[in-house]
Amino acid sequence: MANNDSSQIWDRLPPIPDDKPVLIAGPTASGKSALALQIAETFGGVIVNADASQVYDCWRVISARPSIEEEARASHLLYGHIAYDQNYSTGHWLREVTPLLSGDKRPIIVGGTGLYFSALTEGMADIPATPPAIRAKADQLELSTLIEGVDAETLSRIDIQNRARVQRAWEVQKATGRSLRDWQAETPPPILDIADAVPIVFDTEKQWLLDRITRRLDQMLDTGALDEVEAMRDLYDPSLPAFKAIGVPELMAYLDGRLSLDAAKERATIATRQFAKRQRTWFRARMQKWNRIDFSA
Repeated sequence: MANNDSSQIWDRLPPIPDDKPVLIAGPTASGKSALALQIAETFGGVIVNADASQVYDCWRVISARPSIEEEARASHLLYGHIAYDQNYSTGHWLREVTPLLSGDKRPIIVGGTGLYFSALTEGMADIPATPPAIRAKADQLELSTLIEGVDAETLSRIDIQNRARVQRAWEVQKATGRSLRDWQAETPPPILDIADAVPIVFDTEKQWLLDRITRRLDQMLDTGALDEVEAMRDLYDPSLPAFKAIGVPELMAYLDGRLSLDAAKERATIATRQFAKRQRTWFRARMQKWNRIDFSA
């Protein structure tokens, strides 16, 4: 967030009743975790992760997880609790977050993974798990080939530049004989009605966000990102979701001598900016009923 004083922050937020979960979505580097911590300290509650990269125990710095000091200031759940090679999907996350909605502490759910929030507030289709053989085959295919194997209606509803989303649609169609869109049409009611929560989405000025992305990458390098990636170097498998976290492939390439550090930083910055653009597009399309806030001014 920008350096606003407390009164300016609360003036821009909707009312936060004691009995409602708070949902905070936003693009990478927008300051949503800092806001979650301020809400927890001011109004009470437990902070719950809704970011797919921050579930892995090997990535604290590279995924911008809350620091140890920040975690000491308020309870944090679903951060760094999954091993690098463990399967973890939106369904896994939804099953873990559901009991927290009726726990002793009000959840403050924060992150940048739009699918997590849509599964929670719009419902999630009960799609059978993908057989390992089909997953292995999909991992070997080019993105263009995966796209060719997905029906047009499903393609019109997903980001076809996002390999993970396209591969998921391809796997569902291959494994079940039905399109992902068909399964989604049978989606059950959501676990959490948006009317029973305080939904907040960051909608910040573009250049302000791009500047923060650049500064944060430098900060990550200064606070141990390279050491973190080096520690996982012998286990590196680019097909695993954990190793697709932005910054990991680029810094691995530097450690292997395939890129200079400056080139790796440039590629990671570009990848982060592209990711943030996709997030902003998703949030604007799918979160039109959420409370939009802008701390960039």
